[in-house]
Amino acid sequence: MNWFETVRAGVEAIRAHRLRSALTMLGIVIGISSVILTVGLGQGAQDQVKQQISALGSNLLIVSPGSSTSTTGMRGGFGSASTLTLGDATAIADPSVVPDAKRVAPTTSTSRALTVGETNWTTSVVGTTTTWPDVRTRTLSSGRFFTANEVTQAANVVVLGSDTSTELFSFGSPVGQTVSVDGTPMTVIGVLAPSGSTASGTSEDDQALTPISTAMRLSGTSTGSVSTIYVEATSSDTLSAAYQEINALLLNAHGVTADAADFNIATQDSLVETANSTNKTLTVLLGGIAAISLLVGGIGVMNIMLVSVTERVREIGLRKALGATPSVIRRQFLVEASVLGLAGGLVGVAIGYVGASLLPSLINQPVTVSAVATFGAIGTALALGIGFGVYPASRAARLTPIDALRSE
Repeated sequence: MNWFETVRAGVEAIRAHRLRSALTMLGIVIGISSVILTVGLGQGAQDQVKQQISALGSNLLIVSPGSSTSTTGMRGGFGSASTLTLGDATAIADPSVVPDAKRVAPTTSTSRALTVGETNWTTSVVGTTTTWPDVRTRTLSSGRFFTANEVTQAANVVVLGSDTSTELFSFGSPVGQTVSVDGTPMTVIGVLAPSGSTASGTSEDDQALTPISTAMRLSGTSTGSVSTIYVEATSSDTLSAAYQEINALLLNAHGVTADAADFNIATQDSLVETANSTNKTLTVLLGGIAAISLLVGGIGVMNIMLVSVTERVREIGLRKALGATPSVIRRQFLVEASVLGLAGGLVGVAIGYVGASLLPSLINQPVTVSAVATFGAIGTALALGIGFGVYPASRAARLTPIDALRSE
């Protein structure tokens, strides 16, 4: 019996018991579809995190203040101190001091009430410089960003985030209109394009940007302290070098040691690694549950193949009496088990793809199904069929013709 005849005989044997075969494949179908969706959810979550981090800017370093300590000894968290200044940002921007820094954008941030007529909205008012759009890789959907001259003169101009603009202006273009920021009238000169991301739980589309000098005037701050300094490295290869240069500069400028540093420098890689650690743990946990389903499915294949061997003892004896070798008998039952595994894998993948297309709209979470996961799942299903079919096939191959023909 050649391979074609073996495969045809195996398929016919499965078709002869359609319901039993379908129930046998059910465990593999559930396991494979679970694997597809589990891996897809994990990959989708990681892709979403990378997209959100990338929206912060390319080759980005985020310098934030250290922690503060009150007179009672109560220590605040990172960012609670006022240890970073405009002078620090100017020093970082000096190419002779930090040659691997391409652009620098210091920012201050306070929560303010914005009013347009009878409409009001409280949002984060961010004071920054003209380099902010380039450092943060943001574009404008309308209007323009403020100029260096407007920063120098502390002009009353503002650029709104897309969500902030929508909340304040229900119709018409906001550009050219006036917004009151805690009673100070300011002219809207631009609206940011949506970024579709968040950073540290704060929407990147719900904010109002003003020149940093204007923001300090509004808050009555004369110390020149800033809340964050965003630094864009010259390339991804020089990100680590820029990190070291900024760290050394600030330690020297603040007169502190590395153990007592009053600032913190975060990179995109560290943010991605932190955000993905939980996702990876959950993916492994759910993947383990899916693996148990696959194991149960494989045991089901072995069970039904053992039943098949028992039912077809006389057929096996007749084939052997007509000259079939043990290897031919073994191959026939292995093919049947392989077909069951492969068919279950294909159906499981199909269900997984259907689930991947429906789940995002139900749970608001992206599901990314990769070709590697798809072919890996099909290969796993086929391997399960073969692996759990070896024992039943070997048992069939060991039957002697005379004993098989005598059985009832």
